[in-house]
Amino acid sequence: LSYKTISTTKANSVKEWIVVDADGHNLGRLASKVAMILRGKYKPSYTPHVDCGDNVIVINSEKINLTGNKMDEKTYIRHTGYPGGQRTLTAKVLQAKNPALLVEKAVKGMLPKNKLGYKVMQPMSMTENATNFDVKVNVYGGGSTGQAEAVRMALARVMCEVNAENRAILKPEGLLTR
Repeated sequence: LSYKTISTTKANSVKEWIVVDADGHNLGRLASKVAMILRGKYKPSYTPHVDCGDNVIVINSEKINLTGNKMDEKTYIRHTGYPGGQRTLTAKVLQAKNPALLVEKAVKGMLPKNKLGYKVMQPMSMTENATNFDVKVNVYGGGSTGQAEAVRMALARVMCEVNAENRAILKPEGLLTR
């Protein structure tokens, strides 16, 4: 029996991918949950000075709720950098332009304002609806054919995890060989 406290480091932290559906949720409550997941505060191995949180994908950000009159009264202020360059947008205008940015700003406001906060924010990605995904892949070694096979296999496995019925479609096509 060991009574030593084990401090998590970047090398031994385990990151998972979590998909969060924003459909019908209130903006602040969803943002606080996403910020907690990004920081890793729900993990028993949480360490405040290490990025030990999980990666998050927020889908259906266009269907987020704001309570009361916040849609018309909440303003987002930015500055162009020129004299008199202060610009404001209401939440309604920002949601019409880019609904993912509305959630992103709320989550960013709930993270620390330092290097760690910016690093924790990196693995979060947003999408307006559930059918639209961007995929970025870093594959090393094995030649171009081997790398293409690895990416194809990874995408097929993800499609099976999202919906188990995809296995019946992908298996006969030869996309799930292992």
